[in-house]
Amino acid sequence: MIFVLSRRCSKMLCMAGALACLSITAAQAATPEQSVSELVQRFATAQGTFDRATLEALTVENYIEISPLGEVDPRAKMLSFYVKHDDKPLPAITVDEITPRVLGNAAIVLAKVSYAMTVGGQTRTASLRSSFVAQQQDGAWKLVSAQYTPIRPSAAPAK
Repeated sequence: MIFVLSRRCSKMLCMAGALACLSITAAQAATPEQSVSELVQRFATAQGTFDRATLEALTVENYIEISPLGEVDPRAKMLSFYVKHDDKPLPAITVDEITPRVLGNAAIVLAKVSYAMTVGGQTRTASLRSSFVAQQQDGAWKLVSAQYTPIRPSAAPAK
């Protein structure tokens, strides 16, 4: 009798353990919103480190972006910008105010992208409102396009 009970308890404990593992795995799985938000973060990090290989991996072949100057840049032109030519310090890039909207296998991510760079010994900063379009391909999210709109600096308070 004790053997039968212990066998039942063992089976129940195994099933409970398996269910617990499944629920932990499900809880750790990223939502599509988290995945596209992370994609944008990884893209900005790659921009800040001039990591051309990662930029290429995170974008589709027909990627296109609208630069802060309003220029239409295909992927090849965007990638050509991220070749470090000298020992100038790399820009610090931060992304916040991320708002992802997932629409099936496509997503739009709105964000604020801020840059800090040293030019001539002085630190200059700029912030942009950015929109990113992503598409899920073969289970992975990739960027299809981006558009950057400069945010005007706040006016100095009147005296």
